Amino acid sequence: MSSLPVYDKSGNEVGKYEIDPADLAPQINKQLLHDVVVMYQANLRMGTHKTKGRGEVRGTTKKMYRQKGTGNARAGSRRSGIRRGGGHIFARKPRSYYFRLPKKAVQAATRMAIASKIQDEQLVVIDSLAFSAPETKQMAGILKALKLKGKSTLVTTEAYDVNVYKSARNIDKVTVSPVGDLNALAILVPKRMLVTKAALDAIKAKAATGKKSAE
Repeated sequence: MSSLPVYDKSGNEVGKYEIDPADLAPQINKQLLHDVVVMYQANLRMGTHKTKGRGEVRGTTKKMYRQKGTGNARAGSRRSGIRRGGGHIFARKPRSYYFRLPKKAVQAATRMAIASKIQDEQLVVIDSLAFSAPETKQMAGILKALKLKGKSTLVTTEAYDVNVYKSARNIDKVTVSPVGDLNALAILVPKRMLVTKAALDAIKAKAATGKKSAE
């Protein structure tokens, strides 16, 4: 059981939040986390690379010189891949790198990523995070008060909050995501994770629901 300090916007400790990482994930499977991260990274690849094969290179197909009697090695087309200016022997073609792991495995990896943040003391809890209008300066002040200034941070809210998003989007190394959009890659890349109490409650409830469906 972990007892996480809860801070207010000024960086003062105002309470404790009791959470057991085992409730999110009984164990951290590093291989599963690796596989899921690779999946997300592969799905971000465009796959638009292209090089020309010998059949696509402009040039004559005439034999360069006669087969015998020159003392040189036999040679055919100038477009051959072994000659300068020729086509690539194993030319790259546009392709899709997309693949998908089972849904339950992806969901389990997300819970494991959050549990690992708790175990590594990289998760910071704030009692609430709301703005009446976009306030980048105020958001930057909150991060500074919580000693997160200059550190890559994932800000997690219970649901999508446009004012929180707009307040943080121009701050370097800071990303914002509601609980429903969390994934293993988004959680593991930043060094810190800032969550509201409501968001952490939603994460716990979602994990409990996921365990029941798995059973």
